[in-house]
Amino acid sequence: MRAKVYVEGGGDKLELHTACRKGFSTLFERAGLRGHMPRIVASGSRGQAFSDFCTALRNAASDEFVCLLVDSEDPVRPNTSPWAFLGVRQADQWQRPPGADDDNAYLMVQCMEAWFLADADALEGYFGQGFRGSALPNRTDVDNIPKRDVFAALERATCACAPKGQYKKGAHSFKVLATLDPDKVAQASPYARRLFDTLKQKTQGT
Repeated sequence: MRAKVYVEGGGDKLELHTACRKGFSTLFERAGLRGHMPRIVASGSRGQAFSDFCTALRNAASDEFVCLLVDSEDPVRPNTSPWAFLGVRQADQWQRPPGADDDNAYLMVQCMEAWFLADADALEGYFGQGFRGSALPNRTDVDNIPKRDVFAALERATCACAPKGQYKKGAHSFKVLATLDPDKVAQASPYARRLFDTLKQKTQGT
């Protein structure tokens, strides 16, 4: 089965859309999807990602699986499905579209950058000289780290890095994503593990 992932990310700049697609494609390939790669659609804003996903779902062929991937932005209560969360979140209030089920929606909790905290080695390898791993939270439950704390930790850890400089979302985010070890990400984030597992099941039948 073919798969398409509609991702929040890339803003409104073509080069960031390209970087977003490359970052996620590299991560998915490392996660075991080589030869069965989903197509990554960088939609920009979360609202546009939802709109693009809904259109794709209505028009999907019988051999095509489409899904939505967005930041949660906020904490997600245990045992809450993505559609239930997105339906009640004040800034979204997205209702599950006709034909969609729980397999069609995924959250990066509370933001994509939380995945970075699962792989300090990748961060150090990317930022190089001046990186301070001790500034990162010593936690394995990255989904439970508030978004503001995730960014604060990344900024502290990279404030003395040269030549790349302090972490900035547009400049570094998707390049860092491409360096991550998906096994470490999956171990630290059940939400990421669910995404990887479902994509493999849908595209490989495993």
